[in-house]
Amino acid sequence: MDFFQSQDIARRNTKLLVVLFSLAVLSLILLSNLMIFALINISGERANISNGYYYDVKLMATVSLGVISLIVGASLIRILSLRRGGSVVAEMLDGELLVDAGADRNKQRLMNVVEEMAIASGTPVPPVYLIRDKAINAFAAGYSPGDAVIGITKGAIENLSRDELQGVIAHEFSHILNGDMRLNIRIMGMLYGILILTVIGRILARSGAYRAGVGSRSKNSDGRIAAVGLGLMFVGYLGYFFGKAIKSAVSRQREYLADASAVQFTRNRKGIADALKRIGGHSPGTVLQHPSSEELSHTFFCEGISFGLTRLMATHPTLEKRIARLEPDWDGGYLNGTPPANDDNPLSESAAGFGANHFALNADQIVGTIGNLTESQVGIAKQIIASLPQQLRKAARDPFTARALIYLMHLDTDVEVRNKQLTYLQESADKGIYKALETLINSDNKVKPNMRLPLIEIALPTFQQLSYQQYKLFLKNLNILIKADDRISLSEWARYTMISKNLSKAFDGQHTHVRFKSLKAVRSDIETVLSILAYANDRTEVSPEISFAAGSQALNIDIALAGKEQLSLLRMTRALDNLSALHPLRKPQLLKACVRTIVADNSLGAEEEELLRTISDSLDCPMPPIRAI
Repeated sequence: MDFFQSQDIARRNTKLLVVLFSLAVLSLILLSNLMIFALINISGERANISNGYYYDVKLMATVSLGVISLIVGASLIRILSLRRGGSVVAEMLDGELLVDAGADRNKQRLMNVVEEMAIASGTPVPPVYLIRDKAINAFAAGYSPGDAVIGITKGAIENLSRDELQGVIAHEFSHILNGDMRLNIRIMGMLYGILILTVIGRILARSGAYRAGVGSRSKNSDGRIAAVGLGLMFVGYLGYFFGKAIKSAVSRQREYLADASAVQFTRNRKGIADALKRIGGHSPGTVLQHPSSEELSHTFFCEGISFGLTRLMATHPTLEKRIARLEPDWDGGYLNGTPPANDDNPLSESAAGFGANHFALNADQIVGTIGNLTESQVGIAKQIIASLPQQLRKAARDPFTARALIYLMHLDTDVEVRNKQLTYLQESADKGIYKALETLINSDNKVKPNMRLPLIEIALPTFQQLSYQQYKLFLKNLNILIKADDRISLSEWARYTMISKNLSKAFDGQHTHVRFKSLKAVRSDIETVLSILAYANDRTEVSPEISFAAGSQALNIDIALAGKEQLSLLRMTRALDNLSALHPLRKPQLLKACVRTIVADNSLGAEEEELLRTISDSLDCPMPPIRAI
């Protein structure tokens, strides 16, 4: 199953979840009305019901509307609060953001593994949160790859070997790439909405009981309030029970898929299997000692709560079943104790052989790498990280120096323009940022063109630590730097788009939804993108017409090369905004057309790769690096 099919299945699972949730709400409405009907009959109030009916239609409509409003309203509020990004979920567990690993080898190894997996998958490096718990567990949370975070327990980084840790992180990246995180957030919202009935019922029950107990003049009325409250509590708990059953059924199947994907990503079945065995032999197990672990149980690597005698509500398959799927000949034994220390160097022997010249310019192969990590891609990622100067890599992880690093990438080679840019930054940027920029300028470590995108991917989670005002000022300064020479190159546009698109998801909550189901519906936008790519590829031996024709052959629609005077980068941005709302199963065809247009001359430079990966990222399709540095 490829990335695009997984995204489509995640969409269909969401629709199924909405259907099941709707059925649950209808059942709760029916139960609530039956409860009111029973109370009316028991209390002898039938004579007061209009038209002599046992249950008035108007009252039934009022009860039904009230239940719907409570559940749907609470669900939407919860989902909207969680759409701010995975950091919200991590903070629910009191997670500590890892900014600098310092001298801690366990933390450094964790950061290395997360960076490797992120760069290999083409996604922004997610912020990492450490959960202070002895249990071995982890989770991925967020609404999209752009605002995802990885959370992991202290017990996991202290007790897992590098291979085992890589297996766990690969499992979590599968959830990021397969669209499971968005599904998890919707499950949390829907269950919260159902549970709100119980909360309101408890308030009514306590209020009615208290008033009746202190000698209220209308004890019968107060008793009925308490009875309604108890009834709502019962209805809410019953709905919550079935909601959790739905959550568990959906979650268990996604866990099997994530285990299989982790093996595919790392080509190391033993890594994740041994991690599961290590958990089986770890006395604290996987259960987190935190009040929020119940609500977040379906997001964890393994069960985060205890289920006692029944596993009906279990969100994960048993350890035995998961290990048996990975190792059919498993002897049933678990691993005890801390694993022996191994090589924490991110460039392992498995990365050998993946050099800068070992890449193919085949559109099907390049698009096929999206969301489908391979050993080759992980090897390329390890080489890329090993090739980055330590000073630049460290700078990308600090909020001050990361901004300085991005500014450095956009300083012009023309001395006059460069001085203009530096003067502006000296006046507008924070003094600490400008000082960091001066240090980077005077350093021997230069940012080569093929280093820019990996450094941006490492820096993106760092920028999420900025305040909203700092974020807006950063983008404003970057925009002014780019326009300092009165022109914007495609390469500059690509980097700015990559940064601004990802940060807008984290700070502004901007997310796209499917609006177009066919390529014909976005024909003019496709013409714009392919035309700009064709003109960008205007080498003497390959004309724009030839490049455009090479790309358009991948599509089954009639499009024509637009005139150069009709095109602009603003039009390109608007076109990509529309194309991001295209159905997931239509995007591979579009991306193949983009690749064929760019490589029509049988070459792919660093700036062309930047452009291609930015377009793919704008379509919410993270494309891995095509070659090493």
